[in-house]
Amino acid sequence: MFRATLRRVALLCALVSGSVWADATLLNVSYDVTRDFYKDYNPEFQRYWKAKTGETVTLQQSHGGSSKQAMSVVAGLAADVITMNQAPDIDLLAERGQLVPVNWQQRLPDNSSPFTSTIVFIVRQGNPKAIKDWADLAQPGVQVVVPNPKTSGNGRYTYLAAWGQAQLTGNAAQAQDYVKRLFANVPVLDAGGRAATTTFMQRQIGDVLVTFENEAEMVAREFGRGSFEVVYPKVSILAENPVSVVDSVVDKKGTRKVAQAYLEYLWSPAGQELAAQNYLRPRNPDILKKYAKQFPPLRTFSVEHTFGSWRKAMDTHFRDGGLFDQLYTKKPT
Repeated sequence: MFRATLRRVALLCALVSGSVWADATLLNVSYDVTRDFYKDYNPEFQRYWKAKTGETVTLQQSHGGSSKQAMSVVAGLAADVITMNQAPDIDLLAERGQLVPVNWQQRLPDNSSPFTSTIVFIVRQGNPKAIKDWADLAQPGVQVVVPNPKTSGNGRYTYLAAWGQAQLTGNAAQAQDYVKRLFANVPVLDAGGRAATTTFMQRQIGDVLVTFENEAEMVAREFGRGSFEVVYPKVSILAENPVSVVDSVVDKKGTRKVAQAYLEYLWSPAGQELAAQNYLRPRNPDILKKYAKQFPPLRTFSVEHTFGSWRKAMDTHFRDGGLFDQLYTKKPT
């Protein structure tokens, strides 16, 4: 009897130990403007994973300016997955920390970007400055709110969109002159996209907020749809949102299987549906068609097509002493 009791205790301990071992905690280090999407996506994935495996997964989020977030991971923040708005922020993990392989984009579909976005203008209700296209942002007397291109993918895409659209109808010299005039109208550079939204909506600074298309929906949910208008320029930039497992972390923690599944589920019908509901343009053509009314057709250009590659764009425009540093004059505080 004593031995039978010991066997039952041993079996119970094994079962408990097994269930504890099976459960996992993942940290997703992401950029500012995805807060609302992952608030919806994480519970959906937890339900899916529990039904499929019986395991409970705890999901933690970290949000901020994308480049700052990437540097935090390089510096030791133990992200199981990183979900950014531009490839250079994940390339950084390969180049500076060997945290992911250099071919990380080849491990998931669509260059590891489950959805896309673009850059639009948010203006005050009634559009009092009559802002219709990029040229209006460089006019005297217009205050433009945009996050810092040195710390934010949102700001970087805005800078490249401004440069690229100007170059389409001119040349590099004209593009440089336009971007210099636009950033002369920027009263403050916030660190990230959500901080820029706060500056525009809560602090009531600026005439136009230049930001990702999906940020407009967040503004509508938080501040009401009657408090602003969205203006689509004639041409803008294609913003791809890449994701990756952070290999060095998941292998150390033993979370690779669930971390990989967490990212793969972004391409599932449920993940793509949630992306569309949060105004991220899904890759799934049927779901994109279903939500066509909220995604107006827009002429876009890619970073690779206009600037050669992200690497070239980063080196030319955003390295210390690069073109952005030369063009932007910091406002006195």
